[in-house]
Amino acid sequence: MTGNITKNPTDISPAQPRCAWKSLAPGAEINQAAWSDQASRFLQPSLVSLLTRLHRELDGERRRLLAARDERQQRFNAGAVPDYLPEGASVRGRDWRVAPLPPDLLTRRVEITGPVNDTKMVINMLCRNEDGQRADAAMLDFEDSMKPTWQNVMDGVDNLVGAANNDLTFEKRSPTGDVVKRYAVDASDMPLLMVRCRGLHLDESNLRIDDTPISGGLLDLALSAFHTAEVLSCRGKTPKYYVPKCEHYLEARWWNALFRRLEGALSLPRGTLRATFLIETLPAAFQMEEILFEIRERAAGLNVGRWDKIFSDIKVLREHPDRVLADRASISLNRPWMKAYAEALINICHRRGALAMGGMAAFTPGKTAERRQEQTRKVVADKEFEYRLGHDGCWVSHPYFIGPALSSFVTDNQIDRIPPCPERPDLLPAGSGPRTLDGLRTNVRVGIGYLRGWNEGIGCVAWDDLMEDLATLEISRAQIWQWLRHAVVLDDGTEVTRDLVLKIFDEELQKIIDEVRTTLAEATSGVIDAEVNAFALAKRDAAEIFTEEQFRSFLSTRSELVPD
Repeated sequence: MTGNITKNPTDISPAQPRCAWKSLAPGAEINQAAWSDQASRFLQPSLVSLLTRLHRELDGERRRLLAARDERQQRFNAGAVPDYLPEGASVRGRDWRVAPLPPDLLTRRVEITGPVNDTKMVINMLCRNEDGQRADAAMLDFEDSMKPTWQNVMDGVDNLVGAANNDLTFEKRSPTGDVVKRYAVDASDMPLLMVRCRGLHLDESNLRIDDTPISGGLLDLALSAFHTAEVLSCRGKTPKYYVPKCEHYLEARWWNALFRRLEGALSLPRGTLRATFLIETLPAAFQMEEILFEIRERAAGLNVGRWDKIFSDIKVLREHPDRVLADRASISLNRPWMKAYAEALINICHRRGALAMGGMAAFTPGKTAERRQEQTRKVVADKEFEYRLGHDGCWVSHPYFIGPALSSFVTDNQIDRIPPCPERPDLLPAGSGPRTLDGLRTNVRVGIGYLRGWNEGIGCVAWDDLMEDLATLEISRAQIWQWLRHAVVLDDGTEVTRDLVLKIFDEELQKIIDEVRTTLAEATSGVIDAEVNAFALAKRDAAEIFTEEQFRSFLSTRSELVPD
């Protein structure tokens, strides 16, 4: 690949602005522009002291773990492939089980997920839908469905505290300020409350300890536990968390050490804070048993994070010409390596006493009854397949699909069912088709649509009847990068080149602009022009990122500084 490109990309944020720093405690300081009323309420002196200590004790090891990721990737780029670890044999062969699951963690048939910063969306996740159906659990997300702006993080903590205290409300107002509708949680009828923190690789730029940005995931967990764990525990509810992007059992050990320190600092019995780890990277798929062992005192289960897993498959083996993947829409648990990974996760979890959670139904309801019926059929078929495999539950991204998903999971859990599994299943992805121009166009269109939202501080967008979050954006950019890297010839004989990709970006932008003009036909020219310009900017950003010469490990590895 050639062209005017970024040689060493790290993220898509603009150059970080200069800022003034406010001291919160010796060694701890916050970007002055981030010191809002919310921040002052949540970053209490005792919490700042705790954050300082946690950072000093754990951040050195975090950075060593991130460096180890880079070293492994260099070996993969040179031709190696992930494999089972020899040192894991003792764990795999030993008789052990995770700590007994609390009663409120035993039924998680359907979990609904969404960004924690959106108050209305959080309330909708915690309430029954129009059909009277309610999810068993709600995962409030600081990660892939939320762009980690400082304001979003603070709003997220606000919503989480409100949900934990059973008093979260939202008022929809008219242009004149009148209350049109009031939304509120029902304290007597709420699902299990869960939090997903940011991954190991993400820095929070607006808060630093000893001149070093704090870990975003550490901050999310500490804020969440400090402000909600005790109140939840006192009500007999389990403080429950999701940990994403784990790549190695030593990373799981790091997270467990963080949970232990939080429990100690908050005077909570060991194992109070429970966690489900997403197995959504190719290296982690070969270490599921070791990862579960590391968190056995607090494990609630493991999750088949299949969308991020597809991204990881491409990323890890991006230099392997024999493992170039097919159109993203054609890859699911229908592929042998994907099904083997799900079956292995179920087998491991159930043998060890943990739940095995399935994947996401990413639909948003279509505009016509026929489209919604088609989507419902697909959701039911997908969830029935997951249930037959042995999963204990699944994810949905929209309340509309809670009922169809629940209809497929007909028991509280299947933890006593241990499906057969080879001792060392083949988990390596195989290069295959189809590889089509339509698939290329889908990736381009997702890139434009997603970055349109990202540029406005939004981490998930409803796009073409799907909920596109950071995971699916990552698949799209990784796939185009891989196809360019290996000069893939599509099924119709077309070679994927940079010029072709840029041409398709232009074509898809024009289609989107035409759709905008049709949808906003009654709007003012100013409104229409603003939308067109926003999509044009998103197209520019996406085209640059998707055609970079050097592949970036993640879209972003740091939050943006709040400008003065």
